[in-house]
Order: sequence, then structure tokens, then C-alpha cells
Amino acid sequence: MLLSSCEDDFLEKEPYASVPIGSAITTTEEMQAAMNGVYASLRTFETFGRNIPVLGDLLADNTFIAPTNSGRYLNQNNFTLTASSAEPTEMWNNLYETILRANTVINAELPNADADVVNQLTGEAYAVRALAYHELVKFFATPYTVDPSAPGVPIVTVYEQNAEPARSSVQQVYEQIIADYAKAYDLMEAGAAEDASYMSKYAARALQARTYLFMGDYENAKAAALDVVTNSGYKLVTAANYVSYWKNPTPVSNMDETIFEVSIDAIDNNGSNALANIYDQGGYGDILATTDLYNTYTEGDVRLGVILVGERGNVKPAYIVNKYSNRTNPSDKDDIKVIRYSEVLLILAEAYARTGEEDKALEILNMLVVERGVAPYTSTGEQLIQDILVERRKELAFEGHRYWTLSRLNMPIARTDQQPASARLIPVDDPRRIQPIPQGEIDANPNVVQNDGY
Repeated sequence: MLLSSCEDDFLEKEPYASVPIGSAITTTEEMQAAMNGVYASLRTFETFGRNIPVLGDLLADNTFIAPTNSGRYLNQNNFTLTASSAEPTEMWNNLYETILRANTVINAELPNADADVVNQLTGEAYAVRALAYHELVKFFATPYTVDPSAPGVPIVTVYEQNAEPARSSVQQVYEQIIADYAKAYDLMEAGAAEDASYMSKYAARALQARTYLFMGDYENAKAAALDVVTNSGYKLVTAANYVSYWKNPTPVSNMDETIFEVSIDAIDNNGSNALANIYDQGGYGDILATTDLYNTYTEGDVRLGVILVGERGNVKPAYIVNKYSNRTNPSDKDDIKVIRYSEVLLILAEAYARTGEEDKALEILNMLVVERGVAPYTSTGEQLIQDILVERRKELAFEGHRYWTLSRLNMPIARTDQQPASARLIPVDDPRRIQPIPQGEIDANPNVVQNDGY
């Protein structure tokens, strides 16, 4: 993770260790341990370990809860959340814990330590803090492209035990996110991460491109994504290796596809709450892909290799998600892909298309789809943008992105499938498209106001 010029002992990380929250960090070893604790906080099933990737598809039109189920995510499936629902509360609390841990690293003062090591670790902490804030403002606030002046989430950058911060505006939260990614990018050196389970310079830049896309700032999204494509050294996983890429249970270190992932292994994993368990028919197997999504793929598309056709109760055929196939792996589990190179290409293609550079948009889009076994596109204008969005849906399915595409573009959610309980049209002004602020937070902090409709 650290710079190649650093001493070897700094590269030998004690896994998942962390200093106690609130304790002073006095050495680079303690700073490293604290940063390991930051990464560990991302693994929980309440956030990236399951809820975030699941809900980004389930709240949209990519997946639904089968009639035979374990009772999980029914409120999300039916859009019947309340301020006391478990998942929003768990997500809010865990993401703010991640921010607390990141702040501990960011605010550490080590004037006599190796500056390269301190800069690298501080940069990683800035990037993770930005990632956590982006998830919070996505789930709990109005999309930036709809109303940047709407209430966002509280911004906390220093530890104050008795603080009662109010909700900053959506715009202020996005400004904080962009600034954090910029600091991360400036502090970290290229090539510093030993594998994709650690934040790197170009992971921060890729995530910043995503943030600009969510803001509708296509010029800056284009610049950030192009920087990654031109300078980072990442590359697409090939068609021949696509399915095996998803079966790989260990962090990627060859710069194929994965830019940043949350590491899950035999020691630190979510057990029965693992992401694979909610899809695997040998586990809970509650969540199936919709027929509508399945029908967007064409014959020869290698991405069909991670969707199985089977049965689930009276659902026949049932389209079973197999992107996470390591439920029973005795030594490792599925890492959670937070951002991949293919997403960066899709960001760049969309940004080109929306800023009048259609030839470049087509070039980037076809770079991806040809590797996935899809015929090259020749479209222009609005059809080109729609084609990019369709490929975005297909490429990033079951990774938690579809809902946010519909949200940032202020589009209704048309959920049609063979299960009447899941089929409905969710308009753009439905208040339950935004998660409720947890009731416990409202009760504890009089300066936090609830979202409309709860």
C-alpha cells in the first residue's frame, strides 16, 4: 500500500488492527493500524458488505424479492420504510463510524515521521471519508441534480463528543466530497497500492469522476475519468477471463478491472449475512434478477455467465445472480467491488456524449462492449446516451448502481416483473425514494430534521 521507496517494515501490515478511537496516533505504525481499522469498518453487512450493493439494485428495476424468502429487505422491496427501519439506521451509524475512524487518521500529527508514509495514509483516509459521505448523501438526501440546496447530511471532520451538527446542504456535502478526493489525489503517489483493497491515487480520481457525474458536472467528470484512462495503467478484464474474474476471492493486484474493492476473507467476513448469501440459492437466495434486466443482454454477451437460469419456488424461470460465487469457499469470500475500470469508461463515454463529443463517446463505449461480446454501437444524439445507460445497467448490475442512475437523472422507476408484489411505478416525487433519517438520530440531535414523508 505504501510508497515503493518506504522501508519494508511499513509494508508488513498487521491485518485489521486499529488503535482505539480517540487515542493519539504517535507513530506511523499506529497510523497504519488506525487506517486498517478504517478499511475494516467498510466490511460490515450494514454498508458495503451487503446493504449498499444490494439496495442499489433492489430499489430500482434490476432485482426483486422472490415470494419464497427469509423476510429480508421486504420494506425496501415494497417501498414501505419507516424512520425506525433497521437498514437505514445501520447504514447511517456505520458510515459515520467510518468517517470517525478516517478523521482520526486525517487529524493525526506526526511532525517527525516519514512524510511519504504519512501523506499516503492521510490520502487514503481522505478518500475513504469522501466515499462514506457520498453514500450518505446518496441514500439520505435529494439528488444534487434535482435540488443542490436541499438538506444533505451533517458534515463532521473532527471528533467532538457532544457536537450536535445540523444537516449541511446537498451542495455543501458534495463540495466536501470533491475536496476530500482532491486532497487524496494530491497526497498519494501513483502506484502506491499493493492491491485494490487499498485506496490509491487513481482510485480517488475514479471516485471523484463518479461524484462529478452525480452532480451533472460532465466537463469535470470527463477530465477526471480521462485522467484515469490515460495515466493509471488499469485495463479491462478480457472476455475470456470475465467469469473467472468474478470467481476470484482475493484482492486484485494486476490492475485488471478492479480499482478499489472492500476485502472480505476467512477471518473478517459477514458469515450468513454475506452478500453472496442473499443471492445464492444454497443460502437465503431471496433476491432474483428481473426478467426485464435479463432480456437486455444479447446472445454471446459474456456477462450472462454470471446469471444462472433456474427455479425459485413458483418463479420459473428464475434468473439467479452468480456474480458472488464464493459463499462456501473455506478460505476466502467475495470481495466487494466499489469501483471498476469499466465504470470509469462508462462515465467517460457519458460525459463525452453529453458534451458534444460523440465520436469519442462511441470509441470509449465500444472499447467496453466489444470486450463483453456485444456488437459495436453506431448511434448518435439521444440514442447514444440511452445506449450508454443501457450498457451501464448491464455492466454494473448487482453492484449497487442502477438506482442511482435513475435518481441522478430524475427518472421514474418502472418495476415490471412476473411477481405482482414487486411490480409498480415509483414516480420521481415519491418521498420514499429517499431513505429516512434514523429516528434515533432525530431523538438524539435536535438540529437534525427528518426527510419529508416520514
